Amino acid sequence: VKSKTLAERAAWDFVAQHPEGPELTVINPVGIFGPVLGPDIASSVGIVKILLDGRLPLVPKSSFAVVDVRDVAALHVTAMVSPQAAGQRFLAAAGQPISLPEVARTLRSRLGEGARRVPTREAPDWLVRGAARFVPPLQGLAALLGKPKPISTAKAANVLGWQPRPTADTVADTGESLLRTPAADD
Repeated sequence: VKSKTLAERAAWDFVAQHPEGPELTVINPVGIFGPVLGPDIASSVGIVKILLDGRLPLVPKSSFAVVDVRDVAALHVTAMVSPQAAGQRFLAAAGQPISLPEVARTLRSRLGEGARRVPTREAPDWLVRGAARFVPPLQGLAALLGKPKPISTAKAANVLGWQPRPTADTVADTGESLLRTPAADD
């Protein structure tokens, strides 16, 4: 997160120092999900893979916002050709944060037998925080426990007319594509 913030700040500084230079528009996506193109998957999509594989006995109540990779691409193209986007920052998200138990329920309801290994029981927050001290991959999920922060994509909708697909569709499409794609280590 810090490196992305510093890189964006450097880009804004560069544009400010070179007013005759390029225009800048920034798209800040939240967790990017959606159909995978091959066996090498992003860490956000890896969360869905872990659920589908049944590698978690309990589901942490971590929450995070989701956006579909196809919607992020569409927002980039729209911003690129829209004069109103110059000098603006846009958040790309498909609504408010969703909890990992909600993701699990969506996978089970939309994928049927393909989601048979997705856990159904929730992990208490104290257990996730304690386990994260010894299991590094849980540290990221532990950091996402608690009340989610509200977000708004009104600017992208109002300025650029951007409307992302529903989170449940993105989660289901992610899961379906993972079921069709052999893993890199298979």
